[in-house]
Formats: sequence, structure tokens, C-alpha cells
Amino acid sequence: MRMLLTARFNTEAANQLVTEGTLSKVIEGILEHLKPESSYFTAMEGERTCFIVFDMTESSQLPTICEPFFQVGAKVAVRPVMNAEDLRTGLSQYPG
Repeated sequence: MRMLLTARFNTEAANQLVTEGTLSKVIEGILEHLKPESSYFTAMEGERTCFIVFDMTESSQLPTICEPFFQVGAKVAVRPVMNAEDLRTGLSQYPG
């Protein structure tokens, strides 16, 4: 199932990782593990934020997906999402 992970990094914790030179390694490790369809990075309300779209086949994957973010003090949300093709397919099945 296509999932959207949003992670917002605690500013102080992320600053420490930047100073140590490890933030990019953390991100690269996460991306290597998830093999995302797409990933985007921005600032949101003063916090470093990433949006990662990836495929999750089992709910039991959640701990290994989220834990690297928790380890660096990030707030994480994971939710199912659709692309336009998925939406068209879903709406075509609506009986109303």
C-alpha cells in the first residue's frame, strides 16, 4: 500500500546532528531502507520536515520504518495515500 510518511525533526536535536555531520547519513539510511517512490524536504513551522512516499506491505513494518526517526527526536505520521490513478479507480467503484 502506498504510504506517506511525514517526519518533523526537533530543531535542537537536528542541529546537533548537523553539527556532528550525521543528519545526512541518517536520512540516507532511511531512504535506502524505504526505497521511496518520492521524497521531499522542506521547513514547516520552523522545523526540518520530510515527506516520503513509499510502499508498505505489512503493518508490522511500522516499527522499523518509524524507529530511525524516533531515535533522532522526530515527530512521525504515517498514512495511506493515493495518486490520481488510484483515486480514479476508487471513484469508478463507488456505486452512487
